Amino acid sequence: MYPHKTFDAPTIQALSPNEKIALVASVNDRGLPHITLITSLRAAGPKQVTLGEFCKGVSKANIRENPNIAFLVMTMDRRMWRGHARWTHTRNEGPEYQSYNDLPMFRYNTYFGINTVHYLDLVDTRGPDGLPLPAIIVASLLTKLARSAWATGNPDRILSPFAENLFSALDALKFIAYIKDDGFPELIPLLQCQAADSRRLAFSSLAWQAELNQIPIGQTVAVFGLTLGMEDVLIRGTFAGFSRKRGIRTGAVDIDWVYNSMPPAHGQIYPPVPLKPVTDWADF
Repeated sequence: MYPHKTFDAPTIQALSPNEKIALVASVNDRGLPHITLITSLRAAGPKQVTLGEFCKGVSKANIRENPNIAFLVMTMDRRMWRGHARWTHTRNEGPEYQSYNDLPMFRYNTYFGINTVHYLDLVDTRGPDGLPLPAIIVASLLTKLARSAWATGNPDRILSPFAENLFSALDALKFIAYIKDDGFPELIPLLQCQAADSRRLAFSSLAWQAELNQIPIGQTVAVFGLTLGMEDVLIRGTFAGFSRKRGIRTGAVDIDWVYNSMPPAHGQIYPPVPLKPVTDWADF
């Protein structure tokens, strides 16, 4: 559990801009972790989190079925807040709804605005935390040295070349989530993570070591990769634990599922989903 049970005034102010990285980790209908970029996440008060919805996605369906989430916010000045919250209800009007739609991004958008506001009760939070830049740099270099030792040798691709390069980019942001025993997801920065090949991710334990050590071996985890150009890929796989490769303590995730969360065609990439003809036009 994190040390704070409420947001203070500086945190509420810091989380208000849309210009930030904001991630939500949810639990899907199979009890597995899912991570989504939701920059509309805000602190609506000392004990409340809101999410603005402008398109329907997997995360919104997840939190309606399982209300426990984790969130992570990184602001433009590289400060970070994390926490847990519990979904309670939605509204299609009210002060928060109006505040979202008064933002320039939505106010002047001809095609869409915020149509629904999701409300969550804050459970706990921590921050602001600075990024441990020296540890991240060293961990990234150590991962680069060790990652090829984790290669599977299997030529059958899971990640596309684009996704493999995204996860290997040293300037891309990566985050890992798993489900704790209390049913809440846990979100941990994993900026040092890189692709060993198209079927496995590897990362040094040097940065965020204490938290990474809490992930059970064999646990299904989600890893979200994001570039500064807002390109992103989500994978799920099995955490293989830590061991020494080339004398460097590294962990690995064996990939078994890949998801594209970028519009306009978000959806599962791997395993491949067969194309089906559209026969039901009920939404129209």
